[in-house]
Amino acid sequence: MRSIIFSSLCVYMMVTSAGVARADDLRTEATQALQQATDFFADHVGSHGGYLWRYSADLKLREGEVEVGPDTVWIEEPGTPKIGIAFLRAYQATEDRQYLTRAKEVAQCLIEGQLASGGWDNLIEFDPDQRKRYAYRVDGPASTKARNTTTCDDNKTQEVLRFLMRLDKQLEFKDKQLHEAVVYALDKVLEAQYPNGAWPQRFDGSHSTAGHSVVKANYPETWPRTYPNIKYQGFYTFNDNSIADVIHVMFEAAEVYGDRRYADAALKAGDFILLAQMPEPQPAWAQQYNLNMQPAWARKFEPASVTGGESQGILKTLIDIYILSGEKKYLEPLPRALKYLIDSQRKDGMMARFYELKTNKPLYFTKDYLLTYSDADMPTHYGFVVGNKLAEIKKRYETASSATETEREKSRRYLLDHHVYTKRGKPSSSLAKATKQVIDALDEQGRWLEPGELKGGKTYDGKIIHCKTFVRNMEILTRYLAIRP
Repeated sequence: MRSIIFSSLCVYMMVTSAGVARADDLRTEATQALQQATDFFADHVGSHGGYLWRYSADLKLREGEVEVGPDTVWIEEPGTPKIGIAFLRAYQATEDRQYLTRAKEVAQCLIEGQLASGGWDNLIEFDPDQRKRYAYRVDGPASTKARNTTTCDDNKTQEVLRFLMRLDKQLEFKDKQLHEAVVYALDKVLEAQYPNGAWPQRFDGSHSTAGHSVVKANYPETWPRTYPNIKYQGFYTFNDNSIADVIHVMFEAAEVYGDRRYADAALKAGDFILLAQMPEPQPAWAQQYNLNMQPAWARKFEPASVTGGESQGILKTLIDIYILSGEKKYLEPLPRALKYLIDSQRKDGMMARFYELKTNKPLYFTKDYLLTYSDADMPTHYGFVVGNKLAEIKKRYETASSATETEREKSRRYLLDHHVYTKRGKPSSSLAKATKQVIDALDEQGRWLEPGELKGGKTYDGKIIHCKTFVRNMEILTRYLAIRP
């Protein structure tokens, strides 16, 4: 009997030891893969510390939204700030300072691309002649004709600020140039906020925030059915969740710097969302509003309307504002907005991006950009039909509205700290599997190659390096390595 017990114990120890060995081997492989991928990306793909979107395998062809040369880097994700966040997370997971060095290189690139207006444009130019076209702060006084437009569209300036703030905190605010650049940007964002709490999609410091009436959203008596070709950049803009992204940045800034001004600005923007909810019969939101708080046109395919797209993002933002502030008034609009949007679903369960004012008929465009009620001839470059997350939003609203104060505080901490991966425990089998797949996909040079196309003046349909894939795979490796036994 004693020999049987001893034999069984030996088998158990062998199996357990083999499992530990396999886990240790995978951790070693993940560590090596993280370093190899980072070295290749930073040393060969990056330029001036910045990045684009896609590259040919030989790195001869490079593009962001358009094809560019080696002296241009891109802001919009998955471009430069997203790569910086990947490097910073790698450092936080491993405590290996090589990743912190890489993150600081990205930060320096972004500091050199900061505009005098405070934020960032779509791209950063490093060619000396091209740089003269932009009012970059580090270059000193610029020509009055130099481009100085900060953009909040597509999460550009907001994502740069997230990265730089987190790096500033990681460095304990000791890098004076970095810290000053962040504070300057945040202050310029505060200056750009309108009295009613809204932000424009773009600002250059020249638009006035004075003289704007604080009024509730309302329907215009009439609105043009053809594109009026007006400048919309100064409008109150929800398009692509631009205000929502600024709100989240401001709450994070208040947490990082302990400055109440940033949280107050976020809450003021929350009050604007309350003002911007349309009255019956369409108690949701427009993509953008003119200065009379009426839904207005933006681009030639974005009519004055109520939106089934951005309205869903606004509902999520209101829930987040409640979680972050504890003020229940930000939940008040949700029941009637949810009912209206659920009732407005298309027959296929999707949502129209645009609904006609008052009639609530779905609006679409033909390929010739004529406004129509039919979805039979739509352009393909834009989502005139969007997804439906209303059931998910409704469930989250119900959870938030019934949460105890302890539960809300736990959710608040998650919203502010979810980007930090380090924790104790054991990696899940699904994370271990994904980690192994990422390691196996890395080639001998440290590249994740995939089939793809590059646009521009050249035709290329070979293997490409995609920044989106790099960010995703770095996140998987980082999540795995962040878990401490």
